[in-house]
Amino acid sequence: MSTDDAVVAGAKRGDADAWRALYREHAGRLVVWLSTRPSGDTAVAADDLAAEAWLVAAEKICGFSGTSSEFAGWLFGIARKLGGNTRRRGLRRNTHPTDLHALAEPPAVPGPASAHAAHDWVVRALATLPRREREVVGCLDVVGLDVATTASALGISAVAVRVAHHRGLRRLRESGVLADDQAGSSVRNASR
Repeated sequence: MSTDDAVVAGAKRGDADAWRALYREHAGRLVVWLSTRPSGDTAVAADDLAAEAWLVAAEKICGFSGTSSEFAGWLFGIARKLGGNTRRRGLRRNTHPTDLHALAEPPAVPGPASAHAAHDWVVRALATLPRREREVVGCLDVVGLDVATTASALGISAVAVRVAHHRGLRRLRESGVLADDQAGSSVRNASR
């Protein structure tokens, strides 16, 4: 088990500056990642799940031991579990989205409208993948996590992350969503 770095130790003591540093480092990526995952409940937004993950992290930080970069895997794991609970609750309520539109290439015209269209394109492209591949490609290519942090966040091995990533990108290329030379760069670029 690794020892706490200064930021994590400060967060455990309740230091507001330490929490701000953790939040600045991980909050944006967490919301982006959650927005690429199907929630199963249209009443729950990615921002809501992210906020709930931060609350759980604040409640359970004393049980965490590691560095601020390892904190990302722990936080994303919390969010993944909360998302699963939301999906199950949404299925019971029958509040899941009805259908996905056909995939279209992200627009080439820059601007706010194209950013939303590109985000929608990424979400629809990822929705075509099996769950594990969707989660791995979302973590690695959309959010920019590394293999170790992705493995920690999803509760799987690093080898399983690499295999799912390879399979997911292959499926996207075979379906025509990505060109052979684009691999994960189109997903990353369209999500920004």
